[in-house]
Amino acid sequence: MAGFISFVSSGPGDPELITLKAVERLKRAEVVLFDDLASGPVLGHAGAGAELIAVGKRAGRPSAKQEHVNALLVEHGLAGRRVVRLKSGDSGIFGRLEEEMTALRAAGLGYEIIPGVPSACAAAAAAGIPLTRRLTARRVQFVTGADVTGGLPEEVNWVALADPQATTVVFMGKRTFPQLVAGLLAHGLPPGTPALMAEAVGHPEQCLMRSTVADLAAQLAGAKADHPTLILYGPLADFDPPK
Repeated sequence: MAGFISFVSSGPGDPELITLKAVERLKRAEVVLFDDLASGPVLGHAGAGAELIAVGKRAGRPSAKQEHVNALLVEHGLAGRRVVRLKSGDSGIFGRLEEEMTALRAAGLGYEIIPGVPSACAAAAAAGIPLTRRLTARRVQFVTGADVTGGLPEEVNWVALADPQATTVVFMGKRTFPQLVAGLLAHGLPPGTPALMAEAVGHPEQCLMRSTVADLAAQLAGAKADHPTLILYGPLADFDPPK
C-alpha cells in the first residue's frame, strides 16, 4: 500500500506557534524531511522512531537539490510510509511546495497541506504592529527579494511595490534591498517610508530594527544574509505599540 505525505508548516520557529494538527502529524510520522528553518525544537514533536532527514536549502551553503527532495518524497511514499515534509512559516509562501506536490501527483501518491503561521505575521506580531489599517494600509503584499540566482528578480511590478498605501513584506531580500530601494525611489516611494527589518523571527536570536527604506538600504549595502530576514515597509512599520 502506498504511503501518505503531509506537508506540515512549522511556523516561524517558535515551537509554541506550531498548530495542534501539525504536532499530531509529526508524532505519527515514520519519516520527516525537514528544512533548516524548520529544525530545532520543532523536531522534538516527532516520534522517537521517526527517521529524520535534513533537506534544507540555504543561500551560499551546501543544499539539497529540489529534484533530490522530490525523489525522497516519492521513494518513501511508494514504500508505504507516513511522511511529513516539514517546512518553515507557511509552506505555501515561497516554499517550492508546488514542485513537490507535482512530483507526488505524478507518482500517484496522496498528500495533504497543513497551514502554519506565516513568518510575516509573526514578525509583525513581534514588533507589536498590525499589517493593515483602515484608510492608510489597505493592502498587504508578499514579494521575494531574490530569484534562483540570488539576485533581484528581473520582472518587478514597481508601481505596486512603490504604492505608499500598501504594507509590503520582502522575503529573502537582505542582500538585494539596496537595489530594490533604488527602483522604489525612482518610482515615487518617499525615502522616509518606514521600514522594519526582522531577523531570525521566532528564534532566541530574534532581532528587530526600525528604520526608513533609504537608511536601511544604505546600512545593508554589502551585507551578508547570516539569518533568515524579512523586511517590511509601508505606513505601519513605524507604529508605536503600547507599552
